[in-house]
Amino acid sequence: MTSNEGFSAGWLALREPADHRARNEDVRDAAMRLFAGRSEVRLVDLGCGAGSNLRALAPYLPAVQHWRLVDHNPALLQASRRELAAWADTWDPGPDGGIVLRKGSARIGVTFTEADLSGGADHVLDTGPPADLITAAAFFDLVATPWIARFCATLAARRLPLYAVLTYDGAETWHPPHHADPAMRAAFHAHQATDKGFGMAAGPAAVAALTRGFHEHGWRIVTGPSPWRLGAADSGLIAILAEGSARAVGETGLMASSGVADWLASRRIARQCEIGHADFLAVPAA
Repeated sequence: MTSNEGFSAGWLALREPADHRARNEDVRDAAMRLFAGRSEVRLVDLGCGAGSNLRALAPYLPAVQHWRLVDHNPALLQASRRELAAWADTWDPGPDGGIVLRKGSARIGVTFTEADLSGGADHVLDTGPPADLITAAAFFDLVATPWIARFCATLAARRLPLYAVLTYDGAETWHPPHHADPAMRAAFHAHQATDKGFGMAAGPAAVAALTRGFHEHGWRIVTGPSPWRLGAADSGLIAILAEGSARAVGETGLMASSGVADWLASRRIARQCEIGHADFLAVPAA
């Protein structure tokens, strides 16, 4: 279960190590091969949060990078600026209110765009320099299936590849198991299907919706699993994850509060859990 923790900077920081471990190397490598032999690349990161996607991908990209980070939450854009400056070896102010980072041999220019994507991404993609890749992390399970279909058409019209990581796929396993796990998962999926600002969210059906959308345009698609595999070292994340999931289930009214409380007491101290995600790459046909 991917918790709806309000997408605070604290929650994003807590989950970042698990996110980075989980990424599917085969899908990532297929995405990075798009830029083999290139010295420079431009990316747009939708729903950027605190900049985790940039930190994960920068080491695999050409040495000169231009990132446009897009989010509707100004507090997260400020957190992104702060966290990226701390992550870099050095940084300087950049044009358009951005920053220029130095990390190893890479020079990374970053600009920040506050934008509401609920009506689509066209207005973001049609401003600023042309991009080479659109990317997003833990984003598409929150948007509606019709939104995804329109988005696929938007990228197809512009022949812009998409690399989307950590989309929740609905699978989960907790250790030790609890008798309420299946019912809690079903109730959580019902909560995930509620409107997150984009219409009724696709939830675990998001990757299938992306696949359908790009298949309609004849694009090449690469997918692979990217599950969180959490253990003893992730006890803090496990506890917060359980609390957020229980809170979401409680909002549905589909389970008695006593049953939710019993499940939460067990899951807070679970030894291990695996939460399913998938990574996705769509590329225009040659």
